[in-house]
Amino acid sequence: MRRLAFLFRPSWLALAVVVLAFAYLCFTVLAPWQLGKNTTTSRANSQLEHALTAQPVPVTELLPQQDSSAPDEQWRPVTATGRYLPEAQVLVRLRVIDGVPAYEVLTPFAVHGGPTVLVNRGFVRTDDGGTRVPEIPAPPTSEVTVTARLRDSQAAIPGKNPFTENGFRQVYSINTDQIAELTKVPLTGSYLQLADDQPGGLGVIALPRRDAGPFLSYGIQWIAFGILAPIGLGYFAFAELRARRAEKALGNQADGDGQETGATEDAQPAPPMTVEQKLADRYGRRR
Repeated sequence: MRRLAFLFRPSWLALAVVVLAFAYLCFTVLAPWQLGKNTTTSRANSQLEHALTAQPVPVTELLPQQDSSAPDEQWRPVTATGRYLPEAQVLVRLRVIDGVPAYEVLTPFAVHGGPTVLVNRGFVRTDDGGTRVPEIPAPPTSEVTVTARLRDSQAAIPGKNPFTENGFRQVYSINTDQIAELTKVPLTGSYLQLADDQPGGLGVIALPRRDAGPFLSYGIQWIAFGILAPIGLGYFAFAELRARRAEKALGNQADGDGQETGATEDAQPAPPMTVEQKLADRYGRRR
């Protein structure tokens, strides 16, 4: 245990805490974050691929009641017959279409014999590329039938509350609960995005590309980093221990060489005796 005492020094303890904290974040935050985005993207791609070949169905089959939502049917084409409620119209600000600032126009639609759904009629570009709301064509006042695609309600953006400016109610995301509270019109959980050439339609919002993105590889990389970080710490600790053993062995060898040299010097022959010393040693010293 004395050989491992260096691991309890403040520098090594601090390094161990940093490495373990990094590994913990990799497994509990960073990797799940990327893998979660990959799951969401894969789900959206799968739903879009299925919807491209699906036939439209009446919206009341998927959204029969006012509190209905269809998260498993996103992008599914549907038809709806009813009338627009232009008095409850809302604009989504800070959108960019083909690199140009735009607003998306949301108008509630009362389905005949069904619930009221929020309809994204499409986009209008801002005047002169600024933030001034342009003139927006009004939707039909009579009963119409529209074809659209189901969309999931978006999350509300924290700190970005709805507001009214120049007579236009504006929001930052298409969150049906927030818009229902703003307009005082009950809405379903999912909303509709109009297809091309529909009554009340504006600029058509293109379908997204089916791209899985790099999220899966990023998630795997964070898992690998979480595994390699403790392994690297162990390698450096082993290298330090090995260096200390080599240094100690070198010191012991140096001490042994010093002791052997001292013994050799002590064993050197005595200087030659004189004649008097030889006679005294043979016959004894006279008193």
